[in-house]
Amino acid sequence: MLSKEENDLLCRVEGDAPMGQLMRRHWHPVCLSEEVSEPDGTPVKARLFGEDLVVFRDTEGRVGVMDEYCPHRRVSLVYGRNEDSGLRCLYHGWKMDVHGIVLEMTSEPAASGLTDKVKHRAYPVKEWCGFIWTYMGPAETMPEFTPPVWAPTADTAVSIAKVLIPCNWAQVLEGAIDSAHSSSLHSSDFVPARVGGAEAEEKKWLRPSTDKAPRMQVQRSGYGFRYAAIRRPIANAATHEYVRSTVFVAPATALIPPNNLYNVANVNVPMDDGNTAFYFLAWGRPEKTPETETWRKFLGQRVGVDLDPEYRPLRTRENRFWQDREAMKAGNFTGITGFPNQDLAMWVTMGTIADRTNDRLGASDLAIVEFRRQMLAAVQAFQKGEPAIGTGASAIPAEICSYQAIIPKTVDWRDHPAKPVWEDSDAPALEPSYSTPAR
Repeated sequence: MLSKEENDLLCRVEGDAPMGQLMRRHWHPVCLSEEVSEPDGTPVKARLFGEDLVVFRDTEGRVGVMDEYCPHRRVSLVYGRNEDSGLRCLYHGWKMDVHGIVLEMTSEPAASGLTDKVKHRAYPVKEWCGFIWTYMGPAETMPEFTPPVWAPTADTAVSIAKVLIPCNWAQVLEGAIDSAHSSSLHSSDFVPARVGGAEAEEKKWLRPSTDKAPRMQVQRSGYGFRYAAIRRPIANAATHEYVRSTVFVAPATALIPPNNLYNVANVNVPMDDGNTAFYFLAWGRPEKTPETETWRKFLGQRVGVDLDPEYRPLRTRENRFWQDREAMKAGNFTGITGFPNQDLAMWVTMGTIADRTNDRLGASDLAIVEFRRQMLAAVQAFQKGEPAIGTGASAIPAEICSYQAIIPKTVDWRDHPAKPVWEDSDAPALEPSYSTPAR
């Protein structure tokens, strides 16, 4: 458990909160490229670290990420006119380009010279593998954008499901790195089978183990840590172990063990203290990584079906996350369709910010303990003037990845070669394990 002060230090990201300031030393996704795909299209509202932003693609195809509120009278630019290589405020016609330079002040005399005295807050932008990325820290500490380990090249196939979750980033991240829960919460969708490793089928994933109480081991690093959840395999249990190795990439990314077809990861972006933009990714070779809409359907994360137009879940605590109790009686463990929806129900019911002063952790929570220990130590070091965790010389090496494998007991999981799934293969069409119940 943590003290209230430690929990606040870990979770809070708004304003001058130390964790938020640490996170601002990293590049983060601000929205999906598809949300601003059209030049001169509709501006998009975004929120990071408690700061309201507007994102737009201008006439020339450049993307801007700016303070949402006009520097003149602080009205929202989300409703502005996106035209002629700039975003124009509706109130008095002030117009800013993607760099925050004020191009026009139609309400001011031409001779006033005010355009040269005003600069709107705009942030650096990088577009990469389906995301619009931005850096919101001090310019003097801005690192060069480096492709994430889950999208090492521009032609990597990346399918992204996005959902805005009404709870704090840390409980979402703790769920992402918690291997033990998959044996229970996801047991109807990630089922034991006599296979040689984790495999993806049309309606479910398979795993070669019935063991629900994995042994946990951690290997620490400057970028975060990787750990192993070690289970008894169904076959050759006397001589072999089934290892699922997850990687925590500070401050808020998890590389999840892959299946036989594609790799899996998630990125968690704090919108503010009580809301998180959660991105669940399938990535790898185009030949076997599911198409974006297929991926979203499999996960139950389609806009207009599972989410509203702003990517907020239609499954809520008030409607019991559309839980199907009849499906539960028939054998489905949760009665909730889709891996992320099962997770979301758990995260949201913890409250907006989980009270870690009252939780009781066990042996299977080793990764959770390590995450809290490491991030609290990192933010305390940052407060003393040390570089943010995972930056500079501590950035994650490109070769680090998650893996899953059945290996001999004589082999240390740390020494087992870990490589992304990258071989040619044909991926099957993915479908939910059962239909969405009527609402």
